[in-house]
Amino acid sequence: MGHLITQRSMEGSKKAESLAKLIYGEMLLVYRFIFELGNMKFMKLGSKPDSFQIEENNIRYVASELATDVVVQVGDLKFYLHKFPLLSKSARLQKLVSSSNEGNGDEIIIHDIPGGSSAFEICAKFCYGMTVTLNAYNVIATRCAAEYLEMHETVEKGNLIYKVDVFLSSSIFRSWKDSIIVLQTTKSLLPLSEELKLISHCIDAIASKASVDVSKVDWSYTYNRKKIVEENGNDPSWNGVRSRIVPCDWWVEDLCELEIDLYKRVIVTIENKGVISNEVIGEALKAYAYRKLPSSGKNVIQHNELSKFRSVLDTIVWLLPAEKGCVSCSFLLKLLKAATSANSGETVKTELVKRIGQQLEEASVNDLLIRACDGEETMYDVDIVQKILEEFMTQDQNGETEMENGGEIQEIRRPGILSEASKLMVAKLIDGYLAEIAKDPNLPLSSFIGISEMVSSFSRPAHDGLYRAIDTYLKVNSSLRAPRDQQEREEKICRLMDCKKLSADACMHAVQNERLLYAASSYKSFFEQVRAAASSGSSTRTYLKPSKT
Repeated sequence: MGHLITQRSMEGSKKAESLAKLIYGEMLLVYRFIFELGNMKFMKLGSKPDSFQIEENNIRYVASELATDVVVQVGDLKFYLHKFPLLSKSARLQKLVSSSNEGNGDEIIIHDIPGGSSAFEICAKFCYGMTVTLNAYNVIATRCAAEYLEMHETVEKGNLIYKVDVFLSSSIFRSWKDSIIVLQTTKSLLPLSEELKLISHCIDAIASKASVDVSKVDWSYTYNRKKIVEENGNDPSWNGVRSRIVPCDWWVEDLCELEIDLYKRVIVTIENKGVISNEVIGEALKAYAYRKLPSSGKNVIQHNELSKFRSVLDTIVWLLPAEKGCVSCSFLLKLLKAATSANSGETVKTELVKRIGQQLEEASVNDLLIRACDGEETMYDVDIVQKILEEFMTQDQNGETEMENGGEIQEIRRPGILSEASKLMVAKLIDGYLAEIAKDPNLPLSSFIGISEMVSSFSRPAHDGLYRAIDTYLKVNSSLRAPRDQQEREEKICRLMDCKKLSADACMHAVQNERLLYAASSYKSFFEQVRAAASSGSSTRTYLKPSKT
């Protein structure tokens, strides 16, 4: 009995060992077909050695004892092959061979296969059972070529289309890097890549990964970011555990690799998923704009690149979330400068002007200095700044400022209504802007006055900035003082400022400013008081009070 138990135990052990070997063998088979190297997914098909040979530059043939019996010409290349392996897997080649002229030596000409001769060669090697390696760079071309050659399951089980689809769904579309690479390859394979929904599957895979919770994101997802010190292995204190929090915009740089049409579709899909905030979408658009748009100026953009430049710019503006503040005012003004230099359509400029006007208080003077188009006399586009100011002012007009409640008038303030702080910031901004554009000798007086008067109702404690702008304008345009009939114009520009709101230092400068001797006649009484105070040693601030003049 004991001997029998021992024998059965040994048999069970052998069965377990055989089962383990079988499982191990299957695992090796799987890893041989699909594996990863440096985060790049590969798939190996076939087991026979590659016996394709090259003769001259345009001939490929299979080294075999059997004579070839079909010639397939793809583009400039001729492939000398055997019918049996090809026809056993390709329904299209079956039809082409059957309809070919026997007297022509069964020569088949294929001129429209997706992916060209390189994709056909992969398909042909697969038919022979030779080892071929698929990766993110060639898998879409192979899939489209296989579709063209009709390598379906109905022809043979385990055919190329099935294997490629498994590779795409199980590996490529699960990899962030590979999904982006694959999407880039689809453009040259239109329209078939679109018809097979390969592009839409790619886009959805990318958008889904970009929308995943950052707590589940590994830094290896993104491959364009600069490595931090601890990951370079240069930090001796690093224990191998990442302590840095993944930012919400970890994916934006990688998507900058895409062309604008595919980028647009990816961003729209991400927005439709409703997970990513508008601020992150704004950051993505900003990163893409800085990568794809050169600095402003027509001489920077090549003439043959203008169309592409406008397309990128128009799409970025179209993709901007409707929410105010999702991008900075400075960035919007950079886009407007680019639109002006590229002579973009009015629709784009109007949309940017509207958005800039809604958050103008965030801008800087340098942001507003938009160069005029070629052929204009002035240095800067003052008209477009006037439009921005008009848009800023309409925010007050769009909201109700007063309402009657039980016979009592109450002021109400809605989010769209301007605050006094915003008005003050814009008034200071325009003072600084006027001081800069005043340096342009071709700036019309009407433009200077027009801009200034638009913010004249904004209360601000000091007019020193406006005084500096007026002084600069009069200095640059000193010819205004030559004819006597120009004095009225000088009076008009000086009426823009309130002398009673000048600081003591500005007052003393104004009193001694020869450019104001004629222009400031309406303020004669006020300046006489300032001069008297200066000569007596009294404080000029005593005289900074409203006068009846």
